[in-house]
Amino acid sequence: MSEMITNEFSPEAGDKGQIHTDVLQNIPVTLSIEVGRAIIKIRDLMRLTQGSVVELDRIAGEPLNLLVNNTVVAQGEVVLVNDRYGIRLTRVVPASERLENL
Repeated sequence: MSEMITNEFSPEAGDKGQIHTDVLQNIPVTLSIEVGRAIIKIRDLMRLTQGSVVELDRIAGEPLNLLVNNTVVAQGEVVLVNDRYGIRLTRVVPASERLENL
């Protein structure tokens, strides 16, 4: 077998074991928006019905959290884009702050 098998994760000359950026850029991540949180007892959870209101810990007008794989990476406000919801980023969390929260 004289053919060489290439591996996107194997180091090539000068790569020093780094993953190619093309590989990283194609990894899917989960993006979600957090409006707020609430802690309630199971008995109260079981009493929820259609029309029930759950009070969240966030004040109206406060920025929403943008999470990537459950890590807050930015904050923003809700906008409408062609009849769909979107988020306009108002603050991007610095990488150093994100690392502290891991």
